Amino acid sequence: MLSVPSWAGDEVIREELFSVERLEQHAESLAAAQSDSSQPETGRPLTKRVRDNDEALLDAYRVIAAAIKDKRPITPAAEWLIDNFHVAEDQIREIRTDLPPSYYRQLPKLAEGPFEGYPRIFEVAWAFVAHADSRFEAEMLRRFIAAYQRVQPLTIGELWAIAITIRVVLVENLRRLADLIVGSQTARDAADELAERLLGAGIRTPESADVALRPHKNAPLSRSFAVQLVQRLRDEDPATTPALLWLDQRLSSQGTNADEIVREEHRRQGAANVTVRNI
Repeated sequence: MLSVPSWAGDEVIREELFSVERLEQHAESLAAAQSDSSQPETGRPLTKRVRDNDEALLDAYRVIAAAIKDKRPITPAAEWLIDNFHVAEDQIREIRTDLPPSYYRQLPKLAEGPFEGYPRIFEVAWAFVAHADSRFEAEMLRRFIAAYQRVQPLTIGELWAIAITIRVVLVENLRRLADLIVGSQTARDAADELAERLLGAGIRTPESADVALRPHKNAPLSRSFAVQLVQRLRDEDPATTPALLWLDQRLSSQGTNADEIVREEHRRQGAANVTVRNI
């Protein structure tokens, strides 16, 4: 059994304390920077954002479900989304129930900034979720809110709205990731289709390959598309697969190479998986 140095636990504790201190500093800075509107009743509705996010998540679910039905590979983040989609739907129903228009109108709204017209507490929830990478810890939230209120007190209505606005932000984050998941899935499907053409009978000549690659000659290759194509072609002989030279040249013109984009894609997928799991 491996022994852990006595100082290892202390290092972890110091890092956590440093993270909490930064979180509290961020809360204080946010409270000092926010400016309230003098007409809170005329703010922008959150319900439209929630509805749009719900529709986008449902679309993503259908795309991923179709890929599974066709036995196409999906990413771990997509698998988390499909397995826990019912959780997101339950939360969206709760949001619609717990945030009636009469209650929403009473919440102080922001007068300026990227969240202008939205409730002040919405930006507070957004800042907390962003700092925590969508991971919820009750004590961290308590510290964040306490630090905020050292500079700017929240109303009773805002304190009651913290839970619901965190749900709204988490759903919005999930929708952002779902859009990336669907975009990546579409790109990989396109790469698979191209690979099937390139590896098909009679298309391994430079002339035939040029015809197959022509639609992809001008626009930059997306990372997901390029990685899937690299993986499909990597075991082929460059002498009989002209597309390999074309792919290397395109990646070089974009300032990268096959090994680098594969590493970056794996890193991005790993980060997306962690965030979706946290949500």
